[in-house]
Amino acid sequence: MSRKKGNIAEDKACAYLQNNGFAVVERNFYAKVGEIDIIATKDGVYHFVEVKSGGDYEKAIENITPQKLSKIIKTAHLYMKKNNLDVDFTFDAVVVTLSETFLIENITL
Repeated sequence: MSRKKGNIAEDKACAYLQNNGFAVVERNFYAKVGEIDIIATKDGVYHFVEVKSGGDYEKAIENITPQKLSKIIKTAHLYMKKNNLDVDFTFDAVVVTLSETFLIENITL
């Protein structure tokens, strides 16, 4: 996917999260071990969000592999250490399709 399409999907994901009571703290946090698309909070919980887009839900979600999730987890721990955070957190995904946006909380593989 092109960076332009990725940015559009991330913009839609941010709008979706904000419309559902989340506060976006940061976008595109980079570390040597990986990247987190969106870091948001809601009710005192930090949400480390991977954004995936595609023509349909199945094609988008299948791109969250065990390797990708491992990188997200490592990067989130680095973020929390860097920012001296001792908070509740979860790893989530927002799937953006042509017609809908879905939030999947607490993703695991």
